[in-house]
This record gives sequence, structure tokens and C-alpha cells, in this order.
Amino acid sequence: MASHTQPASPVAFPLPGGGPPVVAVPAPGPGPQQWAGAPSAALDADGTFVLAYRVRSGADHNVIARSADGERYTTIAVLPRDRFGAAMVERPALVRTPSGRWRLYVSCATPGTKHWWIGVLEAGTPEGLAGAQARPVFEGDARTAVKDPVIRYDGGRWRAWICCHPLDEPGAEDRMSTAYATSADGLTWRWHGTALTGRPGAWDARGARLTSVLPDGRACYDGRASARENWFERTGLAVPARPGDAARLVPVAGPPVVDVRYLDVLPLPGGGHRLFYEARLPDESHELRTELVR
Repeated sequence: MASHTQPASPVAFPLPGGGPPVVAVPAPGPGPQQWAGAPSAALDADGTFVLAYRVRSGADHNVIARSADGERYTTIAVLPRDRFGAAMVERPALVRTPSGRWRLYVSCATPGTKHWWIGVLEAGTPEGLAGAQARPVFEGDARTAVKDPVIRYDGGRWRAWICCHPLDEPGAEDRMSTAYATSADGLTWRWHGTALTGRPGAWDARGARLTSVLPDGRACYDGRASARENWFERTGLAVPARPGDAARLVPVAGPPVVDVRYLDVLPLPGGGHRLFYEARLPDESHELRTELVR
């Protein structure tokens, strides 16, 4: 496995620490399982930021919020887990389509099981997603739970990186890898197999969950070494196995690059990036932070 590890990219990946952090959404309460995070951000036509994220605090829900400056957010929609018949919800993926419509891909846990599936809502505005109906797009199966999608449109096709959890071993469903899929319309998908996995004996041995992909193919991902580190993931970097190959990514050599989860990197039209990520506090609650990296 070590022979599949690539050296660091010569172009610096935008990471937390490159700018002053701002708390975009505070933790919903003190202590473990009080989380705001798992963000996905996009720009509207008017230049405002639209942010989707997950809140865990007793009953899960997804939130959509808007900001003029990228730092101060106003909630415009709340989507509770019951809306999808889900036991829990996790990271959503927010996308503005080429026609200017909006889609939200939601991660939903099937009650009474370890299974997860992904649905999509579509509306003319981010606010309209509050009343849109969800349709399944990635259903998983008896052997695999699917969640935490990263969705991109490259001008010709839709691409998705999906976190997959194997269900074959009871009690070990936290294991994870990332699969790759493509689509002509973002609704009907073709799977292309596993894109990214952890490495035996390394800090990401228990699994690798891709969290963001840049236009040049470089990516960041969450990893951990053991089941005990579930919810304590750290961020690593990955690069295409071959230039332009979005279907196969390999980890960059070395330790984790930053101690955060669900890092989302939004390129800005004028240059630079706005980062969004879930940060753990000393009491194990999590807040959603943002940084501007130029």
C-alpha cells in the first residue's frame, strides 16, 4: 500500500490556519454529540454565500443559511430528520445547477438499522428547498450504507464521491471508504468503484471519507486509525492516481495536515478560497468555522 502513496502536491492546498477563523455556527450545546458542522457551501448568482450543514443535538436536522460576507449567516430553511423518515441525518451536499436551480443531496439513516441512503431535493431557490420533495438517488443496499456525498458539476457531467460503510460485520459499520460515480443529469448515476481508501498501519487505516475536491483534482478527506477514533477524524490530502483521473485518488504521504472534520473548500471568483469545517471543542462539542484563505 505504501507504494501507492504520492508525494505532496507542489501547489499548496488551502487549509485551515491560512486565515483567521470565524465561528459561522456555534455548537448547539455543551458536551459530546452536540455538533454543528458537516458543511457544504455554494455561491448564488448575486455573490452571496449559501451554506448547508448538519446539526446534531438530540434530534438531527439539516440547515440552509445565507450570508453576504461569508461569515454571518441567516437561516433560510430547516429540514428535520422526520421530514425524510430518517433516524438521523448527516452531511448534505448543496449544488447550484447550470440552469440556476438548486439541489440539496441529503444523507438519511434508515430507522432500526445501520443503513444510510442519499436523496435529492430541487427548487428554484435555496429557500424553496424547504418545501421540495426528496427522491432517492443513492439507495445503498443490504451490504453498504451510503452517506456524506460530495457533488460537483464540471461543465459536461456530474461527478459524485460517496462515503460507503460496509455492513457485513456487525459492530464494525464505522469502517469507511469513498466511491466515485458520474451522471449526465445528477439524478441517475453510474458507479465506478472505490476511489479512495485508508492504508493499513497508517493514521487513516480505519477509513477515508472524501470531503472536498478542487477543480484540478486535488482533494481532502477525513481519516482515522481505529473505531475508537470515530467522531475524532482528522484531515488528510489526496491527489489523482493519474492526471485527470477523478476515479482513483491516493493519499499524500505524511501525517494528517489539520485536526478538523468535514473540510469544504469553496473557490472564489476573484481568487482565493473560503473554507468551512467542523471543529472540536475541549468539551467534545463541535462548532462550524469558516476562514478566508487568499
